Amino acid sequence: MGKQLKPTESELEILQVLWEKQKATVREVHETLAQSKDVGYTTTLKLMQIMYEKGLVRRDESSKTHIYEPLASREKTQKQLVSRMVDTLFQGSPAQLVMQALGQHKTSAGELEEIQRLLDNLKNQ
Repeated sequence: MGKQLKPTESELEILQVLWEKQKATVREVHETLAQSKDVGYTTTLKLMQIMYEKGLVRRDESSKTHIYEPLASREKTQKQLVSRMVDTLFQGSPAQLVMQALGQHKTSAGELEEIQRLLDNLKNQ
């Protein structure tokens, strides 16, 4: 994922499965997605073919059943998407993003401690 790719919401759902499994067939991805949403096998197949063409996934065609794996890490994809969100929705202000996120979602004590450690590290740089 050298250039800035923009996976769709459905593509991100497939990437989540591939990040967890590391490698999977279309059937395996479809069965995982079908546990939480109504999705057809042919839809999953078509999306994964598009993702291959876009360079989001690699496809091993050495056997009859193709095996797919993500080309970019979860962390790299998250960084690209968050960076784009900060730029487009929050006028380049990461603070506004953080305040919006913390104000809208329940945050555990452990998560707050982790955030505080990050803030402390940033202050000391």
